[in-house]
Amino acid sequence: MSDGSGGTDGSDADGTPNVRIRGIYTTAITRLSLDADMDVVGASDPIRERFDADFGDVPHDVTVATTDDRQGVGVHGTEGAAATLEAVLTDVGRDTFAWADPTPPGAAFDARVTDTLGSGAVCDLGPAEGVLPYAETDDYLEAGDAVRVQVRESAPPWADRRADLGTGLRAASGFATLVRGREGVTVDTRDDAAGRELAGMTDLLGVEVPDGWGIEWSHAATRAGMDALSAALDAAADRAAALEAAIDDNMADRPDADAVPQRVAAPESGRWLWFGGESRAALDDARRRVTPTMPGHHRTKAATEAASAGVDLAEALCGSAFGVDPAGVGDDDARTFPFDVVTGQFGPTEGDTVTITHGKPDGRAFPLGRGEVTDWGPDGTVEVTRAMSGGGTYDALGTERAAGDTATTNFREGRWWYPTVYRGDDGASKGTYVNVCTPVECFPDSIRYVDLHVDVVKGPDGTVERVDDDELDAGVEADNVPPAVAEKARSVAASLVRALSE
Repeated sequence: MSDGSGGTDGSDADGTPNVRIRGIYTTAITRLSLDADMDVVGASDPIRERFDADFGDVPHDVTVATTDDRQGVGVHGTEGAAATLEAVLTDVGRDTFAWADPTPPGAAFDARVTDTLGSGAVCDLGPAEGVLPYAETDDYLEAGDAVRVQVRESAPPWADRRADLGTGLRAASGFATLVRGREGVTVDTRDDAAGRELAGMTDLLGVEVPDGWGIEWSHAATRAGMDALSAALDAAADRAAALEAAIDDNMADRPDADAVPQRVAAPESGRWLWFGGESRAALDDARRRVTPTMPGHHRTKAATEAASAGVDLAEALCGSAFGVDPAGVGDDDARTFPFDVVTGQFGPTEGDTVTITHGKPDGRAFPLGRGEVTDWGPDGTVEVTRAMSGGGTYDALGTERAAGDTATTNFREGRWWYPTVYRGDDGASKGTYVNVCTPVECFPDSIRYVDLHVDVVKGPDGTVERVDDDELDAGVEADNVPPAVAEKARSVAASLVRALSE
């Protein structure tokens, strides 16, 4: 039974985790998971058709799901299984970043209300914030109140949204979810006949469910065997009992306002992984070992829903032209992202407006601003011009920032750096700031990368300086920057200093 802090370490008898995978990276991650001797379960029909493998309909220990913005995946499940998947996926490419999820689904917190919005209350959970919809509680909430909540859906650290919260307790494990305060058995399926059959045979499983908890089966449960159903329900019952025990240890009619925020229980562990351009190309290689895969498959699918559908259409119509590469060695033509075709169709091109999304190695991301694409080249170049507001100085350059200034930034798809030239309203240069970063990706409405701290600046007098090496060192020390990435960043910075000094 779980202690409420990490969940049961569910897996096969040999310790192999059962993995459920969903989203645009499914085929590639399935290939990598099977290569790592993990068992993939609950596979979709297309996956079953692509692989010569046995995909069981048994409970999963960990789920891998693509994030809403398609930039990476969330990995959630038992601690052991989540750690195993993290190790496999961070090995995909050097520009894959991973962070622990401080608010995994199912975690319970005694939270403090910090603000009230039109739709719900903002809650301080300690390591992060969440939003509790008013429909989830009968209580009137205002800033300063203490409230006990459970995470329904977490959010990656780079997302511009908060975790979704509820007040009722749920204990999930694979096919089965127990809901406190509910009675009976429900089945989440459109197949009424299969649902009635499953509900009717639940009593035959012989699993003792804690008092006061109802059973909710997923649609996938309608295809599972009795042993799998019994295992899922038993694990859910263990989690429900562990949650209740953890809650009882901290129990009061209302949480103590002086003791919040604090985590009460976390039945699951979680990781967030962000894929960069090199990692997406490596995932293409893994997918190409299984099925025809166009150049830049994952890079294109990560852009928009329309771009993702375009990839599916291209591969369906022209799959034979892309071929399958069982050895996974590929060639330059197979790996080269068709920048001119994709951006010509979906953007960004000249005249478009884009946001410069500045990722940080600790998982955060924020906009540097929006600008107009003032130049575009089929070789992967995108020039973005921004109008600057007045006040202060430009970082590391020390030159005055005035209204009417412009910032012209030249991005190039796949390059580990980009320069920004600041100019006054008279056109005179106020200096050049060169950011060292993970390979730039130019999406239709956003330029994305992860900043690697170290930068190079060239002042208006021609002085060249390398800055923020100490921040890069600190990032490596904090395990936020992989050593291989740090080595690349230092090499790029050294080359930039030489080039700008000539």
